Amino acid sequence: MAQAGTPGARPTRRAGRWERYRVTHPFSARDQAGLWGAIVGVVALAVLLGWALDMKGGVVIVAAVPFIVSWYENRRTAFQFDAAGARFGTVPLPWSDVTQLVVVTPEGGARALIGARLRPGASLPAGAAPAAHDPAMPAPIHVAVLRAKFDLRKMVGKARRYAPAHLQIVVADASGERVAG
Repeated sequence: MAQAGTPGARPTRRAGRWERYRVTHPFSARDQAGLWGAIVGVVALAVLLGWALDMKGGVVIVAAVPFIVSWYENRRTAFQFDAAGARFGTVPLPWSDVTQLVVVTPEGGARALIGARLRPGASLPAGAAPAAHDPAMPAPIHVAVLRAKFDLRKMVGKARRYAPAHLQIVVADASGERVAG
């Protein structure tokens, strides 16, 4: 299937489709400004190099576009999993450390919480800064995503295809927990 690597860093492609499940943050003015600033900066650099070094500026633009797109996608990704593991914001977790993905959709809330329970003895990667604890989330690490962008059925389907067999997706609410499926 996919090669082992940093979870969620580079999703694998197979037969023209991404082998991942991804939920993004909504567009923000700050991210849009960063994207357009990077584009303007690259075009300015291309023009400057074209003038100073008599170099074709298009080469600079073509070389920089994948880096800009990757940076922008990473900024917008709230939660993602692929064959290598799961990523909560900027915190990657390999599948060997995750036993369950926990989903909480607070009643009447605009956000859903997606979290992970870790195997005994596993810890978060060094330097990882998890989100502030939410009393509704029973897992030690989680992210909040817009409920409108989250699709439990799609998440379960992708997990059956790309996640390891030991992984469970659990839905938690006030009445308890149940395995999604």
